[in-house]
Amino acid sequence: MDKSPEAFRTISEVADMLGVPQHVLRFWETRFSQIKPMKRGGGRRYYRPADVDFLKGIKHLLYDKGYTIKGVQKLLKENGIAFVVALGIGDTSAAEAIVRQKQQNQHDDLFPEDILPSQNQNTGSRKLFGLLKSDEDKMASAKKIRFSKDGSALLQEALFELIECKRLLDRARSG
Repeated sequence: MDKSPEAFRTISEVADMLGVPQHVLRFWETRFSQIKPMKRGGGRRYYRPADVDFLKGIKHLLYDKGYTIKGVQKLLKENGIAFVVALGIGDTSAAEAIVRQKQQNQHDDLFPEDILPSQNQNTGSRKLFGLLKSDEDKMASAKKIRFSKDGSALLQEALFELIECKRLLDRARSG
C-alpha cells in the first residue's frame, strides 16, 4: 500500500525518490540549514512533504542546472525557500513571481512612493520625479540611500545623459 502524499518519508524513501544516495541527503543537511527533518529515537530521519519538495529544488539546481553548493546558498539567501521549493515541484511561474516580487520590493525600498510620487495630486499630470513643494519636506526627512562608488558614478553618468536629452528636447521644441 502506498503512502498518502502528506505522509512523512524516511531518508531511504526520499533518497529513492530523488535518485541520490542517503549520504548525499545527510551532507546537504550540513550545507543547508533550512533542511530540518524530524528526528526520532536513534536519530532516524523523517522528512515532511515540504522538506521533500525543498530537496527536489536543491537537487534540480545542483544536478540539472549546474549550480554549486555556494550558488544554491546564494539563491536561497536572495530568493528564499519558497523559490527553491517552486523549482523543486516544477512551478516555474511561481518561482518567477517570487523573483519579480523580490525585485519590486527592492525597487520600493529604493524609491518609496511617499518620497518620489509619480503624479501631481491636483492635476493628475506626471512630472519628473513628481517633486512638488510639499514633497521637498518629505525629501528632507527621508532616509539617505548610499551607493557604492561605481553605483554613484553610473548614476551620475545617467543624470548627465538625461540632462543632455532634456536640452536636446527643449531645443527641438523651441526650434
